[in-house]
Amino acid sequence: MSEAKGVTSGKRFFLTTPIYYLNGQPHIGHAYTSIAADVLARWKRLAGNEVFFLTGTDEHGQKVEQAAIAAGLSPQEFTDRLAADFRSMAERIGISFDDFIRTTEERHRLSCQALWEKLAAGGHIYLGHYEGWYAVRDEAFYGPDEIEERNGQKVAIASGAPVEWTREPSYFFRLSAWTDKLLDFYDSNPDFMAPASTRREVTSFVKAGLQDLSISRTSFKWGVPVPGDEAHVMYVWLDALTNYITALGYPDRDSPRWDFWPADLHMVGKEITRFHCVYWPAFLMAAGLEPPRRVYANGWLTIEGQKMSKSLGNGLDPLQLAEEFGLDPLRYYLLREVPFGNDGDFSRRAVIGRLNSELANDLGNLAQRTLSLIQRNCEGRLPALVPPTEADRELLGAVEALPAAVDEAVSRQAFGEALERIWVVVRLGNSWIDAQKPWSLKKTDPERMAAVLRSLHTALRALATLLQPFMPGTMGAMLDQLGVGQGARALTDLSAPIGDGTPLPPPTPLFRKIEEPA
Repeated sequence: MSEAKGVTSGKRFFLTTPIYYLNGQPHIGHAYTSIAADVLARWKRLAGNEVFFLTGTDEHGQKVEQAAIAAGLSPQEFTDRLAADFRSMAERIGISFDDFIRTTEERHRLSCQALWEKLAAGGHIYLGHYEGWYAVRDEAFYGPDEIEERNGQKVAIASGAPVEWTREPSYFFRLSAWTDKLLDFYDSNPDFMAPASTRREVTSFVKAGLQDLSISRTSFKWGVPVPGDEAHVMYVWLDALTNYITALGYPDRDSPRWDFWPADLHMVGKEITRFHCVYWPAFLMAAGLEPPRRVYANGWLTIEGQKMSKSLGNGLDPLQLAEEFGLDPLRYYLLREVPFGNDGDFSRRAVIGRLNSELANDLGNLAQRTLSLIQRNCEGRLPALVPPTEADRELLGAVEALPAAVDEAVSRQAFGEALERIWVVVRLGNSWIDAQKPWSLKKTDPERMAAVLRSLHTALRALATLLQPFMPGTMGAMLDQLGVGQGARALTDLSAPIGDGTPLPPPTPLFRKIEEPA
């Protein structure tokens, strides 16, 4: 197989998850976004890029302070415990992060205060009074047209969060000055926001005209103190968004990590797109920094048709799900079931269906059949590479085109589409082995049998290599069974054939089937 063509390699790539807000335990929604980001990070590394992958926790704000009080803990004790839970979840579901940032770290305080001072020095901040509707649950301010009354209580239309009329001294960021500049930026960078629904929603919000943004609070103390006026703490979103440059060493632009800026992708939940697509680029441009290249908003997951909520107690634990189904089948299902960016539903029946049909029957069976035939008929050694026939080219041509096709889809966060492109070849492999019947060629044409099995091995190697970002543990085991060394598992390695006669271990099943519920 020739070297993977059309795959970009060699550049630096900076990728982030949202930093998760610490007012509750991690659940499947957090895992969903992290797994998607992890697949992209692993793919970029596989393609030869230098990747910096950041995740972490957002630990300040009135909501965290209130949750800590309710738990009978200090805010620092409360966030220490929850941050450890989020880090443990990330590690146990295979998130290959390069840094885990906490907004209570000293490096982050220094970064936030440096950014504040830069904005203030540029005339972008002024002191006034804030008066308006504030939702503690969302840590967000809302205009009168974004509020409605439900069951006798005023709530934010978008989220349903209760709002309170708030009046207090506040520093403001001159966001109103950035309306036209942001619209020009969106026009000049059509890929900045995705999916299309996010672009439409954010552009419409900005076109309606931006108001200056309150960026400090005096009614609580759990936050980054405003430099020079410690009666104020920074608005949690100015604090939280700054994490992305804190991790690169800001304000030290000589930091070895700083070359990763601007971020290539912020992956976020759709409920926080306004903060990332409006406030964040405005803060950055005001500070003389480039905005990120792209923000992608994934959808929400419901659970068996119901919205996740604390009252229903249905916020599924990803670690329990990984124990129930296997980590790699869970990772596969989350990105296979629903087009990324759309809302979707988590269903145990659907997980089992994907696992049994696509993983065990399609991919697992193709690998088991091929490797078992090599064990029985080729003394457990890889058959010699021979010039392909026209029949071989039917399979090998599809395999050769696959890396570029998958790269194109993954690079625009179309993870389900990338998996479908891979599964087209998986299904082709199964139909091809049935058509070639290598089990019948042992006596009639052993040379052709060996050539067929070698072509199937080549296809399986490519499939396992391309699927590593999605199912790293299982595909590592599959590559072991295929005799592919640890140092030969990148995309560029596909152009270097495995040596003729390489001994292959006896195959073992890659996936365990689960009985479907009645």
